[in-house]
Amino acid sequence: MSSDGDTPGIRRAWGWTAHLRDGGTTPWRDWTAEGVARGRHLPGAQQLELLRRLNESGRVPERLATRVLEASAPGRGRADLELLGSVERLAFGPPPVDPADLDADELLRVAAGLLAEDVHAAGVPEPAVGRPRPWRTRYRLLGDPVLADPRRADLVARGRPPGGRTELVLVLGTDLGQMLVDAWTARSLGSGALPWTDWVRRRATLDLLPDRVDLPRLARSSAERVGVRRVRIVLDLETLPRLVGVRRPLASAPALSADAVELARRTGQVLALLAVPDEQRALLRGVLLPRLVAHPGPALTLPARHVGWARGRARSMRDELVRAGYPVHGDPDALLPVDRPGVPEPSDAGVLALALRLLLEEK
Repeated sequence: MSSDGDTPGIRRAWGWTAHLRDGGTTPWRDWTAEGVARGRHLPGAQQLELLRRLNESGRVPERLATRVLEASAPGRGRADLELLGSVERLAFGPPPVDPADLDADELLRVAAGLLAEDVHAAGVPEPAVGRPRPWRTRYRLLGDPVLADPRRADLVARGRPPGGRTELVLVLGTDLGQMLVDAWTARSLGSGALPWTDWVRRRATLDLLPDRVDLPRLARSSAERVGVRRVRIVLDLETLPRLVGVRRPLASAPALSADAVELARRTGQVLALLAVPDEQRALLRGVLLPRLVAHPGPALTLPARHVGWARGRARSMRDELVRAGYPVHGDPDALLPVDRPGVPEPSDAGVLALALRLLLEEK
């Protein structure tokens, strides 16, 4: 934001900036004292209001306050905005604003950029890889990514990597409503996805299942390679350890709130500018995910308006798998959507509150 000129409005803005740097929480509309310039340009309204919200939430380290005030607001949205009452409104460009009137989405753009920088700076953690066991069961895990991915990683850490000439293909699934949530969660923690409501509405409108939860398609393509009898549909996860030749239970994915997944999605959008896709995915899952798990909240559920579509697709999925003759471990009706506690979409206010908590964890 421009700081050209020495006017009462500009001096008032610099006074508010100093107040926020010192941990103040007074809203802009209530601020009257003037201050002296501490740079060539004033921070934008988004950055200033984000710092004020952080001050309301806890003690803000000086380094974090500086990072907030010097941050950009990446992504699609308004450029840095000037404070209403600090400058004259021009005939062109965005008008000055009262920071208190900014919606959570504007502040999240700045917060997500800062979190992406933190995640990138942490570096990719080394994956756990055990020494391969020569007499291990040969397997391949497919299906719901939230069910398959952590269990595969656990097996690799035990020295049991997937693949092999005589592999047993295990297609993991659960009720389709949850699998849709899981598919979006995996994309949000990976290469990126549309916002949840847009993503699931598009799937329902096009009658299109995500590749990784289209169990009949996965089973069919695997059967063409290894035969129908070497493809198993696993709907009861308690049977999985025996099928892959281990005794101890396998690791499951940690629970994430709807707001946590949305914050990961937004952070990933900025992280994509800092890291190549494989690194982006590893950073989101290895660095950001453990931090999000520490802040529980209501889980995401399929919106009621899409349950009818999902139920119809689940029935077709069940009938196709049974008709094809694949061995099924568990009840095929487990594919039908069930009622689960949770919320149908993330809340911008909740996502912002979570972002503030994570930023304040900075040491």
